[in-house]
Amino acid sequence: MTVQTTSHATGGGIPKSLFMFSIIYGGMVCIAGVLGNKQVSLGPLAVEAGIFPFLLLVILSSSIAALHGKVIADRLVKYGFIPLIASILLALLVLSLPPSPKMDDKYLDAFNTMIGQTPRIWLAGIVAYGVSQMLNVYLFDRLKNTVGKYVALRGAIAAVLSQIIDTLLFVTIAFYGVFPITELLFGQMLAKVVLSMIMVPLLITFFVSYGHKLDGTDPKVGNTHDH
Repeated sequence: MTVQTTSHATGGGIPKSLFMFSIIYGGMVCIAGVLGNKQVSLGPLAVEAGIFPFLLLVILSSSIAALHGKVIADRLVKYGFIPLIASILLALLVLSLPPSPKMDDKYLDAFNTMIGQTPRIWLAGIVAYGVSQMLNVYLFDRLKNTVGKYVALRGAIAAVLSQIIDTLLFVTIAFYGVFPITELLFGQMLAKVVLSMIMVPLLITFFVSYGHKLDGTDPKVGNTHDH
């Protein structure tokens, strides 16, 4: 499948929305694991902060599916493995290099604690990312036949289901056998479902609308893959 170009495409023929959203997507893939080191409190919910960039990944992949089709969105998810794996390898390289003797020990310890994750956690992140993101795009596209033009609702349903699978995979691969995971599983699922229902509809609506503006297209006349 080829990407249709418009007068608002970049010099290489890529629509502006696809170019811009892909850059943001790559950044979120890399930063999610770093932010996940902090647990944040949102009222009664406790959730690792990596949920925020990960929800943006869900929102961006669904928005690109709406604007440019499932094939392009699937390709974006697959290309996302490149910055994800590259960032892991770069982190391992930096961790293996000797620190400067001038570096304060407390900062070095904090850096090693935040960046130095176990191989199981690295693997869990890669598997959970691939499966949940591909599932999100698949569900978002399939729901077009039932929910139709309601992009926000399709995005919310796909996000909730893919986030449940993401949590199951990540927590099980990373922590099964290390400590009891039942409470962690349900707590993370509840938090991610609630955040998905709140954040995803609003942000997908925004990104799809902004994508049409960037590309100079009008969804009312069928310039979208959802029509």
